[in-house]
Amino acid sequence: MQINADAAGDARPLAFAGFPASSWAFALRVWLAMLLALYVSFWLELESPSSSALTVAILALPTRGQGMEKAGYRLLATAIGVAASIAIAGVFSQTDGLLLAVLGIWVGLCVYVVGMLDGNRAYAASLCCTTVALIAIQQIDTPLQVFPTGVARGAAIGVGVLAVAIVNEVLAAPNYHPALARRIEALDRRVTDLAQGAESGQAPSATAAANLLHDIAALHPDITSLAAESSVGTARAAAARSALVDLVSAFSLGRMLAAFSATSAAAQNANDPDQDAAGLIAMSRSWLRAEISRKNAQVRSSLDALRAARRPYRAWRAPLYRSRRIAAEAGARAAIWFTLIAIFFVLAGWPTTELCLSLVAVIIGLGSTSPAPRSFTMVAVMAMPIACVLAGILKYLVFNGVSEFQLLAIGLAPVVIGLALLISLPNPMPSSLGRLVLVFTLAVLAPTNPQNYDPETFLVTCLFACLSSVLVFAAQLLLPPLSGDRRVRLLLREVRRELSRPDSGRARHLAPEEAAFRDAARIEQIVTASGPSAMNDQIADEAMRCFDEAEAVRRCRAELDQLQQDPLARAAQAAREALARRDGGAILASAEALHQAGARNNLPASAAIAALIAASAAFALSQSPNGSSREKRS
Repeated sequence: MQINADAAGDARPLAFAGFPASSWAFALRVWLAMLLALYVSFWLELESPSSSALTVAILALPTRGQGMEKAGYRLLATAIGVAASIAIAGVFSQTDGLLLAVLGIWVGLCVYVVGMLDGNRAYAASLCCTTVALIAIQQIDTPLQVFPTGVARGAAIGVGVLAVAIVNEVLAAPNYHPALARRIEALDRRVTDLAQGAESGQAPSATAAANLLHDIAALHPDITSLAAESSVGTARAAAARSALVDLVSAFSLGRMLAAFSATSAAAQNANDPDQDAAGLIAMSRSWLRAEISRKNAQVRSSLDALRAARRPYRAWRAPLYRSRRIAAEAGARAAIWFTLIAIFFVLAGWPTTELCLSLVAVIIGLGSTSPAPRSFTMVAVMAMPIACVLAGILKYLVFNGVSEFQLLAIGLAPVVIGLALLISLPNPMPSSLGRLVLVFTLAVLAPTNPQNYDPETFLVTCLFACLSSVLVFAAQLLLPPLSGDRRVRLLLREVRRELSRPDSGRARHLAPEEAAFRDAARIEQIVTASGPSAMNDQIADEAMRCFDEAEAVRRCRAELDQLQQDPLARAAQAAREALARRDGGAILASAEALHQAGARNNLPASAAIAALIAASAAFALSQSPNGSSREKRS
C-alpha cells in the first residue's frame, strides 16, 4: 500500500491498485457476508441457498443505513410477491393463456407503482414483480410448488439480510449521515452564492438553476435510509428533510430577488419617472433579504440537528411529484413487452422456457427503476454473457467437481471482491455493470450443496439467460420505452395546468415551503428526462418560469391569508384577483392599494405588500419581450 501526497502536502486517502481503502473494505464486507449467507444456508439445508447469496449482492451498498433500508423493503416486497404468486397460481393455474395475461398485467402494475415512488420504495415495487417471476413463472407447470418455493425463497432472503447486518455491524460499516451532511452543506453554499449574485442581478442561467434544483431534490431518496441507520435515525432523517425543504425555499427567494433586481435596473435604464413606489420597493428588497437570511439560518440549524441527532426546529414534509400519466404509460409498455415475449415462447413451443420468461420479468422490473430502461437493458445484454463466462470459469475450471466450502470461499473471492470494487466506483456505468454481472453470475452459478456440474443444464441456463436480455431489448425496439422528450412534454403540460388552477390538486394542502419542494421534484424529473448536459434552454426557461410564478403566487397567498381584519379584506381580495390574472402591473397596483389601506387604518401589512411587489417583478419580467434575458446572464 502507499500514501500519495498532493502538491500542497496534504495526505490523500490510503489506496491500493487504484482503489481507496474504503472500497476494499466494502468489497471485503460483501465477500464475507456472502460466505456467511451461503454457509448458514448450506447448514440449514435450505432449498434455495443461491437466493441468500443474491440477497447479499443486491444489498451491496457502501453504508449501513442504505443496506438496512433496502433489506427491509426487500423482505416486505418478498412477502407481497409470495402472496401474489399464491393468489395468481391458485386462481389462474388451469387457464394457460389467461395466466400469462394476468402475469403481464401484474408486471405492468408493478412498473406503474415504481413510477409513483422513488429510491428503495420503487425498488420494493419492482421486487414484487421479480418475486412473482421467480416463483409463479418458474412453477407455472407445478402450481402446488408455489407455496413451498415462496417459503424457501423467503427463508433464504432472511438469511442473506441477517448476514449483511451482522457483517456490517462487526466490521463497522460507515454511517451515511456524515456524507449526506457534507452534500447538503455543498448545496447550501451554491444556494448562498445564488442569493449573493442576485443582489446585483447576476442570476444563473435557467439551465444552471434547474440543475441546482435537480441536485437538491435528488437527495430525497437518500434521506429515508437514515431512519434505518440507528435508533436516532428518524430524527436525523427529519433534520435532513427540513434542510432540503428550506434550501429550495432559500433558492426560490434568491430567484425572486434576482428578478426584482433585474426589473429595478430596467426601470432605471428607462428613466422611469414614477418615484411614488420607491419606499415600497426598498421595503420589498429588505423583506427578501431578511427572508433569505432567515432561511439560511434555518438550513444551518437543520444541519446542526442532523449532526447532533436531534429533531429540527420544524419537521417539514418533502412531498414528491409523480405523474400518473407517465407511470401508466410505462406500466402499459412493460405489460406489452412481457406479453409479446410470452406469446413468442408459446408460438415457438420450446420446452423449459420458464427460466427465460422469469428473467424477462426480472429485467423489466429492475429496468423500470432506471430513468432510461433501454439503457439498463443494454447494460443487461452486456452483463449477461460476461456473467455466464465467469460462472463457467468458476464451475468448470476453479471448482471442477469439488464440494468443499473452503474451496468455494476461495474461488468466489476474486470474482466477488473484484466486482464489488467496480460497484464502489462513482461512475454509474461501470458501477451498474459490476452489480449486474455479480447478480447474474450468482444466478447462473446457483451455488448449492452439493454443486451441480451437469454441463447440459449449465449450457441451457446460459442460453436462456442471454436470450432473456436480448428478447427484452428486441421488445423495447419494437415498442420503445417512454422517451425523455415525451416525459418532458407531459411534465410541462401538467405544470401549466396546475399553474392555471393553483387551488386544485394536492398542492393546496401543503405549506408554501413543502409545495415548493414538490415543484423542485418535478424540475428534477424534467432535468433527468432531458439529461443534465443536454437540457434544452427553452425547456429550462419554461420550467423555471413556471416554478418562479407558482412560488410567487403561493408566498403572496400565504401572506394575504394572514390579513383577516375587515379594513384590509377588500384590498387583500383585490390582490388575490390580480394574482389570478398573472398581471404584474395589476399586482403592483394592488400592493400600493393594500399599503394605503393599511396606512389609513394603522394596520400592519408589510410582509404581504413586500411579497406582492416581489411577485409583480417576477411576472413583469416573465411577460416582457426580453424576459428570458435574466436567465442568460451568468
